[in-house]
Amino acid sequence: MLLALLQENSVVLDVGANCRAIDAAARTAAARGAAVLVTPELFPVGYAPRRVRSELDPSLLPELQQRLAGIARGNGIGLVYSLPRVTGQGDWQISATLLDASGTALLSYGKVHLFGDDERSAFSPAREAPAVVDFNGVPTSLVICYDVEFPETVRAAAVRGAELLLVPTALAHGFDDVPQVLLRARALESQLTIAYANHSGEEGGCRFLGGSVVAGPDGGLLAEAGGEPQLVYAEVDPGAAARERQNVPYLAERRPDLYRTWGL
Repeated sequence: MLLALLQENSVVLDVGANCRAIDAAARTAAARGAAVLVTPELFPVGYAPRRVRSELDPSLLPELQQRLAGIARGNGIGLVYSLPRVTGQGDWQISATLLDASGTALLSYGKVHLFGDDERSAFSPAREAPAVVDFNGVPTSLVICYDVEFPETVRAAAVRGAELLLVPTALAHGFDDVPQVLLRARALESQLTIAYANHSGEEGGCRFLGGSVVAGPDGGLLAEAGGEPQLVYAEVDPGAAARERQNVPYLAERRPDLYRTWGL
C-alpha cells in the first residue's frame, strides 16, 4: 500500500487556500496510486492555537468537514485531516479523522497530550484511547503530534491490533531527534509502521522543522523529507508488522500485571 504525506506551509485561518493545497496534493497522490494522504496537524485552519480558538467560528466546522470529505471522494483517495472539535461539554480539542476514498469517516481521535502553553491555553486534552479500523486490509490507528512521543500512546494502539499508525503533527524547528530517533524507536518497540506528516515554513510565529518520516516496524526509515514543502511517498508491506512481531514478540511477552506492581 502506497502512503502519501503532505509536508506544506498552511496559511493561518485561510481555509480556502489550505483546502486547495490539500486538494492539489490529493490529486497528485492519487495519480501516483497512493491509498491515503496524511496531512499535518490543524492544517486546514493553520497551526496557531490561540488565534484558531479566538477567531474560528466553530459553526463552520461541519461545512469544512464536508469539504474535506469531498476532496477525498473527488480524488478517490483516503485522507487524514486534523481540525478543532467542540465536545458536548463545550471543550475545544484537537482532533484527527481518517476518511476512506469515498469520503466516509472511518476513525476519529482526540489529542491526549497537549504541547506547550499555546495549546494548553486554547484546547483541552482528550481521554479516549486510540481506536483501530481496517483500512485497505491494514489495521490502522491515529494519534496526533506530541502523543507519539509517549510510548504508552503508541503501545495502546499496538495492543489493540494496529499495524499502521498515521500521525498529523506540527513539530517546530530544533526538535530533529523526534522524527529521526524517537519516532523510529516507537515504531520498533511496538512493531508497526508510523507515518508522520509535518508542516514546513513559518505559521503564526512558529518555524517548523519539516522532516516528515515513515518508519517501518523494524525501526528503519521507509521515507524522509527535508525542510521544504513536498509530497513524501512510502510503500508499506502489509505483512511487515506480523513478521516483526513473530521474530521478536515484544507485544506477546509484555507483563502488564507485573508492571502494575511497579507503579506503571
